[in-house]
Amino acid sequence: MTPARNTIEASDRPVALITGASSGIGRATALHFARARWNVAINYSSSAVAADEVARDCKRAGVETLVCQADVADDVSCRRLAAETMARWGRIDVLVNNAGVTTFAPADDLEALTAFDFQKIFSVNVVGAYQMIRAVAPAMKDAGRGSVVNTSSFAALTGFGSSSAYAASKGALNTLTLSLARALSPEIRVNAVCPSFVDTDWHKDGMDSAAIEKNLKAFAKVVPLAEVTTPEHVAEAIFWLATGARHVTGELLRVDAGAHLAHPMA
Repeated sequence: MTPARNTIEASDRPVALITGASSGIGRATALHFARARWNVAINYSSSAVAADEVARDCKRAGVETLVCQADVADDVSCRRLAAETMARWGRIDVLVNNAGVTTFAPADDLEALTAFDFQKIFSVNVVGAYQMIRAVAPAMKDAGRGSVVNTSSFAALTGFGSSSAYAASKGALNTLTLSLARALSPEIRVNAVCPSFVDTDWHKDGMDSAAIEKNLKAFAKVVPLAEVTTPEHVAEAIFWLATGARHVTGELLRVDAGAHLAHPMA
């Protein structure tokens, strides 16, 4: 099954398809594109109410939205998501692979992760990104241009993170970014952002509120820019890579308030 093509006249506005767009970095990215007058396809896995709220906020910017449930670990769902976006607007200009999962586990506890944990994390963070790129590539190739931005992580560059499986998956995503940037050129650019500690609800599954606050304050004290990275900071970088960096492909862009300068292992 390939994305539907030429089903309607192409939209006058460019279209961004964003996976994992119901919260955090995905939500901020959807709003950033909407405020720049892009139509936005908002994907979610399980948070339908939150996704609808993102859509309402985007519509207030005067653009059209499409809310679509899909598990990116499932190839059929990825192709359906691309097809529904094409059916709605006749184009996909940008794909932001933001959907991601983790299991919180200390790296020094080798019994904390199972093979299933690895398989689940890789199925979304790596295989899901690949499947989404494959699903949108025909439309982008037909149009003669397109851009993909993968949401990776500082963990991919340092090995630190919510778990070693998560860090490894983001390392694999970085390698995938480089491989597909070469393979899909010249029509499609493929880049990745590598955020560090971002102030989102993501951490609630692994830390209580007091621990999160402590870590946020500690982060702000040691990084050169002296503030915590927000979803909006990451969204700005994603938008630039997707729309403004016309001669940038295969780039792994840190968005970390300078954390790589502060940490001796970065």
